[in-house]
Amino acid sequence: MKTDEAQPLRKLSRINAVNPQHFDDPVAAYDRLATHYANVSSRREPYLRGVEREIISRIPKGSRSLMDVGAGGGTRALRITSHLGIARVVLVEPSKEMAGKVVGGAEVWPVRAEDLALAAAGQNHRACGPGTDEGVRPYAIAPETIRTELITERFDVITCLWNVLGHIPTAEKRRRAITAIARLLAPQGQLFLDVNHRYNLRSYGILTTGARWIHDALSPTENDGDVLVNWGKAGISTYGHVFTNREVMRLAKAAGFELQERLVIDYDDGRIRRFSFQGNLLYVFRRSSGMDSASAPQTF
Repeated sequence: MKTDEAQPLRKLSRINAVNPQHFDDPVAAYDRLATHYANVSSRREPYLRGVEREIISRIPKGSRSLMDVGAGGGTRALRITSHLGIARVVLVEPSKEMAGKVVGGAEVWPVRAEDLALAAAGQNHRACGPGTDEGVRPYAIAPETIRTELITERFDVITCLWNVLGHIPTAEKRRRAITAIARLLAPQGQLFLDVNHRYNLRSYGILTTGARWIHDALSPTENDGDVLVNWGKAGISTYGHVFTNREVMRLAKAAGFELQERLVIDYDDGRIRRFSFQGNLLYVFRRSSGMDSASAPQTF
């Protein structure tokens, strides 16, 4: 999502007092945004289509399953999978209002990305999603009884798009999310992750970008990328985070990913750019060989 820093996050309590359309919880914000989402996304159509184009061109033929983390109404995941003939589609979307817009036969796991292990395990407990009697609701599973490494299903492709990772508050929860994603990816599978780039000079301007770079060089912290996301005409705001390349690579390496490719995509026209300061960042990750070796059965 486009992130306009109206005020520092330390002032959010005061914002809540005067602005009923601000939500500390991004999931609550998306519940409210759902009726405006089509208009919001249409303003970034060239960028969104540009990202999808690059993803489609890189998914190997024969891929049979795709999970989209933070799928919204599922439109983008279903466009990608229908183009490639991928039959098994799982949409991870914690916002009830956004998930309610899903059409077709995709399965919905209505949980937060940082709790993805619970959603995956939950599929073995009860069906849940649009078209079921219970509707879209979280799985009723005790968190302490589930471990990601015990989940048997693995996906050929996992997508996490349009800075979904940046709507997960706190660095620790982002680490949990990407670690769970790594465990759900097939050994030869691919993760496509795109994030809002903290040093995107074309979006944020030279003064803001320069100030960020200097601050990060002198006194970096995990909260430096925290911003206030403001969806203009909808009048809705919430927490967001914008990333540096170093930050994304650190998260990916800790989760057991290795980089296959990184692309820079212009946020305005969706074209590939040469330099990182010219756009947002789309990553293609694979599980590292060390991770697969560690998870493989051992013989003695």
